[in-house]
Amino acid sequence: MAADRTATPEKKRVTIPPVAIVAGVVVLAGLAGLWYLDRAAKRPPPPPPPLTGAARAYVRSLKLGDVEMKAHESYFKQSVVEITGKIGNAGDRVLQKVEINCIFYDPYGQVVLKERVPIVSRKMGSLSPGELKPFRLPFDNVPESWNQMMPQMVIAAIDF
Repeated sequence: MAADRTATPEKKRVTIPPVAIVAGVVVLAGLAGLWYLDRAAKRPPPPPPPLTGAARAYVRSLKLGDVEMKAHESYFKQSVVEITGKIGNAGDRVLQKVEINCIFYDPYGQVVLKERVPIVSRKMGSLSPGELKPFRLPFDNVPESWNQMMPQMVIAAIDF
């Protein structure tokens, strides 16, 4: 009888139900997917291509004129800076797209905003040789530290 008491008790086998295993795998796959999508969303977009040789040569044929800057308050009590002007095509090619970089500076000469915006596009209509077309560029995201001066405007893209 003493032998019966000293015998080791049987160990119960722990079993995990198959439903719990499948649920765990699905949760891990979901977390991995969310992690991947979060990382992909935080990755900066690739920089736009630089001007081609033909476009760089054609920049001299573009003329910006009557450029004015106004600031006003929007309906949502937000400051909106608006740049208006005209672009002229003094060259001999029809332009499908012209984009410019507007670079805003602070009083110390540091860049506070650089935004690439179209002034001619397929949606707005092409720019034929000899044509003069008005443009309007509204900016509602200019930081308070901006120096209140006209931003630098640089031709960033031209598509023929």
